[in-house]
Amino acid sequence: MTYTKKFFFTVITAFCFCNLATAKAKIPFGKIDKIEVVSDLPDTEEYLSKEESNVHLDLGRLHQEYNIAWVPVWITEQPKLVLFKKDSDRYYELSNEQLEKVIAENKLNKEELLKLGFYTQYGGKIILFLVLCLMIYGLLGKDKKKDVKPINL
Repeated sequence: MTYTKKFFFTVITAFCFCNLATAKAKIPFGKIDKIEVVSDLPDTEEYLSKEESNVHLDLGRLHQEYNIAWVPVWITEQPKLVLFKKDSDRYYELSNEQLEKVIAENKLNKEELLKLGFYTQYGGKIILFLVLCLMIYGLLGKDKKKDVKPINL
């Protein structure tokens, strides 16, 4: 009697968790647009969103990169400064005059705002290089067979 209970419990448990065992994780890759906040602009009427009321915009850096499993490998489009709302994909491009006006009013450094971080620029390339080196070492760096002589006791 106890074996049949254990058997049915095992079968029910297996059916409950079989969906988790067959699920495959999807690794994302491809070009994506990244927007990061580079300067928190003051909450004035000048930086209000035109479509939404009471939503203030901030200055962000928009660039496009090629990712493999969330690791940035290449920068496909150079960064530019835009106005955007936090926690949203909507952004507003600025003309050069408007951008210079925003930078001058808030006393910002344009070169520092456009500079990407080390990991974004070089992190994926370093990781990709290390993986390739490990693969080459695995193929070519195998140990040679050692001559082993038996010991007579």
